[in-house]
Amino acid sequence: MKIETVLDQLHASVTGRRFFQLFTVFTRCILALGFIPPSIPKIMHRPFTMLPETNPVGAYFSALYNTGFYYEFIGWSQIAAALLLLFPRTAHIGAAMFLPIILNIAVLTCSVGFKGTWLLTIFMSLAALWLNVWEYDRYKPLIFRDRAARARPLPLQWIMIPLFFAMGGAGMAFTWWLIRLGNFPNYFKIGVGLVISGAVFGLIVTLHYRFMPAGPLKKFSDVP
Repeated sequence: MKIETVLDQLHASVTGRRFFQLFTVFTRCILALGFIPPSIPKIMHRPFTMLPETNPVGAYFSALYNTGFYYEFIGWSQIAAALLLLFPRTAHIGAAMFLPIILNIAVLTCSVGFKGTWLLTIFMSLAALWLNVWEYDRYKPLIFRDRAARARPLPLQWIMIPLFFAMGGAGMAFTWWLIRLGNFPNYFKIGVGLVISGAVFGLIVTLHYRFMPAGPLKKFSDVP
C-alpha cells in the first residue's frame, strides 16, 4: 500500500471524529487568543517587558524594541496569524503563519532562559503543528502531486552547461585580475578556483534541470 494512501486514510479517520474536530476548533481559538495580547504593545511600539538589560531576556527585548519598524512588523504578523486562525475559511493560512512564528519564539525562550514561558511556547508550537497536520489535504499536493513529464534534455547538457559556467568563472577571474579586485597575491590560483567552482555549479544546475518537473499536472490517484 502506498504511503500516500495510508496517510489519506489516517487523515480521513482522524478528521472524521468529533472529538478531534472539537479539539482542533478549540486549539485554533486558544492559539489565536494567545497571540493577540502580546501583539498589541509591539504594534503600538511599546516595550514588551520591564526586565532590566542585565537580564538576558530584558537585553534581548530591549534590542528588539530598538529595531524600529521590525518590532512593529512582528506584532502585525502575530495579530494577522491570530485573526486568520479565527475564521474557518482562512484558518489553514493562519496555521501556516502561526507555526514558524511560535517556533521561533519557543527557541528564543529556551535559549535565553525565559522561566516558565519556554514550556508554554513549546506546547503552543506542538498545538500549531497539530493544526498544520490537520490541513494535510491542503499540503498534500506539495508532496505527492507531480507533473506528467520532465524538462526536455539539451544537447550535451552534462558538458555544455558546466562548461558555460566554467567559462563564466574564467571571465570573472580575468576581470578580478584586470581591476586588481581584492589585491590577491596569486590571481592564477583564484582563477583556477573560480573555474572549478563554475563547473561544479554548472553540474548542479544540470542535475536540477534534468529532473525538473514540467508539463501538465498528473491527476490524483484514486484512494481505494
